[in-house]
Amino acid sequence: MSFADRRFHMLGIGGAGVSALATVAYAWGAEVTGCDRGDSPYAERLRRFGIEVFTGHDPAHLDEGVEVVVSSAIPPDEPELARARELGLRRLHRAELLAEMVSSRRSICVAGTHGKTTTSGMIAYAALELGLDPTFLIGGEVPQLGGNAGPGGGSLLVAEADESDGSLTLLRPRVAVVTNIELDHHTRFRSLAEVQDLFQGWVAEVDRGGAVIVGEGVRLTADVPVHRVGRSTDADWHVGAVETGAAGTGFWLRTPEGTPHHVALAVPGAHNALNAACAIAALVAGAEVEPLDAAGALRSFTGAGRRFELRGEVAGARIVDDYAHHPTELAAAIEAARAFEPARVVVCFQPHLFSRTQQMADGFGRALARADEVVVTEIYPAREQPIEGVTAKLIVDRVSELRPGMPLAYEPTLEAAAGYLKGRLRPGDLLLTAGAGDVRRVGDLLLG
Repeated sequence: MSFADRRFHMLGIGGAGVSALATVAYAWGAEVTGCDRGDSPYAERLRRFGIEVFTGHDPAHLDEGVEVVVSSAIPPDEPELARARELGLRRLHRAELLAEMVSSRRSICVAGTHGKTTTSGMIAYAALELGLDPTFLIGGEVPQLGGNAGPGGGSLLVAEADESDGSLTLLRPRVAVVTNIELDHHTRFRSLAEVQDLFQGWVAEVDRGGAVIVGEGVRLTADVPVHRVGRSTDADWHVGAVETGAAGTGFWLRTPEGTPHHVALAVPGAHNALNAACAIAALVAGAEVEPLDAAGALRSFTGAGRRFELRGEVAGARIVDDYAHHPTELAAAIEAARAFEPARVVVCFQPHLFSRTQQMADGFGRALARADEVVVTEIYPAREQPIEGVTAKLIVDRVSELRPGMPLAYEPTLEAAAGYLKGRLRPGDLLLTAGAGDVRRVGDLLLG
């Protein structure tokens, strides 16, 4: 498929998903422009590539012959979209353009509630190390890949698939990976059963000749081979003898043929053993890579941005930043912190979305109760309006109920949280800043 004669204008280009599309489309020969409400590191990188990126939306950005690409964050009444309709321009959801790219290559798409950015990053990194020169589009920064997207010259494409708006059903990869399934997006799905149905519908459409890789506890069926990854002894790809430490993670992986391979990773956490096993299984199914070669290529993978990212030290305490914004993710990050054998695990958590906080306050409380000291900031609203009675104190109160006497603070602003922590951190501590908003700034304030 040629992009050389196409012109795209992308709304929401400053986000991870649309900026990845812009990078690949531009490298494949298309003329690309875009805009977003504010600036971002993704937008700055696109400008360095030579893509014109505007700050702010304006109908004047459009002219005849342009295809308009929009993210789910763009409201239907956006004046720029209204102008596109007036001009009769072709309008594509970002997932529709991604689907075109996926169908043009031998593709591996990674979905799931947790771990999809790390797993897709692992697959792309290993493929590069093995000389496959893949195209990749990932929903977060992977420093070793140079960003979140890259236009490879080989036949393999690796993409992260998003379930939050249901758009992953448009993608038809050769290999579909589902790392896990939990209810996360409460304004989109009414129940876990709805999420399960979405994934089931997606994998049921995988092309014949392809395969489906499912993580631990995922129960999906398809007309193509389904390879199950997990710690249960009946898993096709069995993960066992997991060992975690500050230097990384090691485990034994038994292949469907019964051959055991030892896998050593530079990233911490038992959850990353499962991510890596899914990545290896996907490379075997989608790129005909030998398991031992895939495992060897992953040895030097150091992780995706904001996925247990070591920021530095202050007052003898390590600072680690993580994107964890779901109770399962938060518990996994705290467990990974324990592998460093710190004097204490101190967590600064910023809840993300009022709806998620309302539904998961108990789960967040249970995860945070595993730490030694906790600071909770106010909710990062993102796209949502406040819900009456829903504040971060729901989580604080739950932690207090579960761990009476535990050092616990509610500091509404990030500045107040940083000020509190400055007087609390001790040598040997590990401070984990966690959340999908801008909680990373707490580390900036402490390190600055």
